Amino acid sequence: MARAKVARKSTRVDMTPMSDVAFLLLTFFMLTAKFKPDDPVEVVTPSAISTTLLPENNVALVTISKDGKVYFGLDNDKAKQRLIQSFNSSYELGLSASQLHNYVLQSTVGVPINELKKYLSLEGAANTNYQQPGIPIDSADGELGQWIRYTRNSLKDIKDLQWVIKANDNTKYSVVNRVLDIFKDKSIHKLHLITSLKSLPPGTPAYQTAHSSGEE
Repeated sequence: MARAKVARKSTRVDMTPMSDVAFLLLTFFMLTAKFKPDDPVEVVTPSAISTTLLPENNVALVTISKDGKVYFGLDNDKAKQRLIQSFNSSYELGLSASQLHNYVLQSTVGVPINELKKYLSLEGAANTNYQQPGIPIDSADGELGQWIRYTRNSLKDIKDLQWVIKANDNTKYSVVNRVLDIFKDKSIHKLHLITSLKSLPPGTPAYQTAHSSGEE
């Protein structure tokens, strides 16, 4: 009896659908990725063993440089627009539409309020190369306190506004303590501190708990 012949089928795999999926994923990540804004100064944060994640949205960030300069920033463009318009109206800064827009483009700002107009008038490289003197924290009018107060008043509808401090590891304690006192004066007691992740010290209860559960 003759053996039945099995028709040969091509073993070629059509990769076209896989390529389409790859390009769709790439396009998705490109369109949804949120790039980290440039910091006005390089800040080396202190180390800590806490694994609590920082908030990703509605963040009001106070940055403190190694030499004690203070900067203030918001992560939401609409919030920035409302804040700078409030400053412009209350302090009669006379900011133009382009200067208002220029503020929205900034990640953080560290200049006295009376220098905002000058700073926001700078273009491109001039703005990048400008050495911001920092927001005064010891002045009689308490300018950092004004930034905090105006932020709260302008963003009353944002119930989950998160206050974050990012200080350099070598910043003088007196400067950080002064910033904390300003927040306390404004009745803000819940703050997040940005730190670098530090490994758990061997022999501590936290280290033993982590290793008993299979964590590194």
